[in-house]
Amino acid sequence: MKNFEVKNAATIIVLRGSNENSKVLMGQRGEGASFMPNKFVFPGGAVDKGDSGIIPDDKINKEMLLNLKMKSESGIESAIVAAGIRELWEETGLILGSFSKHTPTTQHKSWEEFFKNGYQPNAKNMDLIFRAITPPGRTRRFDARFFLVNSENIHGDLDDFSNASGELSHLQWIGLTAAESLDLPIITQIVLKEVYSIMNGSSQSGYPFYYHDEGTSHFERLRRN
Repeated sequence: MKNFEVKNAATIIVLRGSNENSKVLMGQRGEGASFMPNKFVFPGGAVDKGDSGIIPDDKINKEMLLNLKMKSESGIESAIVAAGIRELWEETGLILGSFSKHTPTTQHKSWEEFFKNGYQPNAKNMDLIFRAITPPGRTRRFDARFFLVNSENIHGDLDDFSNASGELSHLQWIGLTAAESLDLPIITQIVLKEVYSIMNGSSQSGYPFYYHDEGTSHFERLRRN
């Protein structure tokens, strides 16, 4: 079996509300998509080279940075967080950031468009809640970190997706229970259950990590001592 490169990736779960009746933002991947075609997913994607050095350290949740370091290569934490915010912007047109008169210089087209709005990415209120590595044998594999953030941190009209790239169609806010009726990837179903557990206060300490090793599936919770 050929082993394909595992790419770092980030997914943003935007939660609208603060209880079990809250809604999450999801969209449908295209029929011709090379990864999870036709499936409903949260906004997200792979880390780009242009994601490094984008977010100042004081704009990132310090606790989350420490959690990102567990069982990971060193020095990529900030880029992973930035990738999630960029993908949210690209796929939905929504800005997770704070106003700034001074924004970084970049050659990355998506970040240029983001900065034109007068904002810089802000991950102070993001939380890392899940991590999953695509099983071997798939043509595209990702080491995906799933972040949760409340919609109160989004700037602008939450129902305005006019700046979305079109990569995701049928963008919508949908209840946690109602989302289960959509055509979801298995891992998205599992992550939704974790979100529900967080909302009703039954989630355990640490965050789940799903991966495969030597033909065996593993599911553990990563905790810092």
